Amino acid sequence: MPRARAAGFTLLELLMVVALIATASALVTLSLPDPDRAVLERDGQRLAALLDSARAQSRASGRPVFWRAIDGGFRFEGMQPSGQAAPGPRPAMRWLDGDVRIVQGAGVMQLGPEPIIAAQGVVLGRGSQRLQIASDGLRPFAVTLLP
Repeated sequence: MPRARAAGFTLLELLMVVALIATASALVTLSLPDPDRAVLERDGQRLAALLDSARAQSRASGRPVFWRAIDGGFRFEGMQPSGQAAPGPRPAMRWLDGDVRIVQGAGVMQLGPEPIIAAQGVVLGRGSQRLQIASDGLRPFAVTLLP
């Protein structure tokens, strides 16, 4: 008499499905962006753009512009504020995230008016993440993630 095959899955089939789900979950978890890194990158990109803009304004006006680090942010000095006849200090700018801080680098950078400036940079940190905003003096400021 032929034996009837039992319906259902074997233990081996179930183990294979569980292993595939575990592998897929691990890959998805590894591909998720780090929130500390994203916040720090946003502040770094913003600072690099502002430094390049201040450098261009310094070259156009023929006056030196300085970037100065302050508690919780930074300020530009020597730029001509809107509606004023003479250059002066601009209002302080805060970091987009309160946990961002300057880890290493000059507290003051001169951004012009010469076409080639000294190599300059600053390292920002948030949590365990670090990134560098730097220029070799000829190229624009670039953001580089540090290990």
